[in-house]
Amino acid sequence: MLLTVAVIGPAHALKGEVRLEIRTDDPEGRLAPGSVLPVDPATGPAAAGHLTVSRLRFDGTRWYAAFVEAPDRTAAEALRGVKLLVETDAEEAEDDDAWYAHELIGLRAIRVLADGSTQELGEVSGLEPGVAQDRLLVRTPDGQEVSVPFVEQLVPEIDPDAGTVTIDPPGGLFPGLGEAEEAR
Repeated sequence: MLLTVAVIGPAHALKGEVRLEIRTDDPEGRLAPGSVLPVDPATGPAAAGHLTVSRLRFDGTRWYAAFVEAPDRTAAEALRGVKLLVETDAEEAEDDDAWYAHELIGLRAIRVLADGSTQELGEVSGLEPGVAQDRLLVRTPDGQEVSVPFVEQLVPEIDPDAGTVTIDPPGGLFPGLGEAEEAR
């Protein structure tokens, strides 16, 4: 299965370097110089369907890369928005605390009430990467999208077999559920 490890951002400087929006916990391993990565969409300098990493660096806050197929700024600009993909091995060791977006999208978001019954909050519609933590996107039954910080305190249980994600939202996070903290 192909998963996104980075999305190419704007060109940086004149020698074909681009800023990367990282989607992996191992950028140095997945994007090491010499790595040939499939891309989506395969356009411009990436028309061959892949890019070869020639340089990778981290400046303390952002990741930058250069590719063999994009030797100058003009070619690098044409790569903006291209996703760098990696083939995952189905036999990789599974981390109980790690989830890919495709594993969560479509699961029912529920809340366990004090009496043990459950309340339907909506359906998981996406996973948005964040700086401090990712955010689980939940589409409520009335069509609103709620962004839930993807931390154990608020998302204590994920049960793919049951097709559910249990959420313990603070008041005001979901429309009509309790009072917002600052309003108390």
